Amino acid sequence: MPTNVIAVLNDLAETSKDSERGFQQAAHDTRDQRLKLLFTSRANDCLQASRELQRLVERLGGRPEGHATVDGILHRRWIGMKSVVLGRDDRSILAECDRGEGAAEHRYRRALDAGLPADARLVVERQYLDLLQNHVRIRELRDQHAIAKS
Repeated sequence: MPTNVIAVLNDLAETSKDSERGFQQAAHDTRDQRLKLLFTSRANDCLQASRELQRLVERLGGRPEGHATVDGILHRRWIGMKSVVLGRDDRSILAECDRGEGAAEHRYRRALDAGLPADARLVVERQYLDLLQNHVRIRELRDQHAIAKS
């Protein structure tokens, strides 16, 4: 198995881990119980996606990596800092989740353009479609909170 396929899948696994941690932080920072449930559920989805990708890496003969991306670390710190400065403003938390989902979308699109083998591509495509649906939901909630604040 070419190393680049393993690297692409490991990158997506780390992206999913970063998203999981970001959603955990968002769930911690919000006071809205509905958002807390949504963020917790999304964190669990990301955890499952990461584990699935790690299993795929192992099945393809690679070794799953276990480090966070710099972007993910900065994203979580930004969410935490904003929530302290802005008093856990849900609109800001949702805007940051929207930004994080956009970054994840970009990485998934890049992976889909990398010429993955068919079995890996099916997993990545399914996870990408789930990500797109969740991103739309986050954006809708962000926009609703923006209108409510107006």
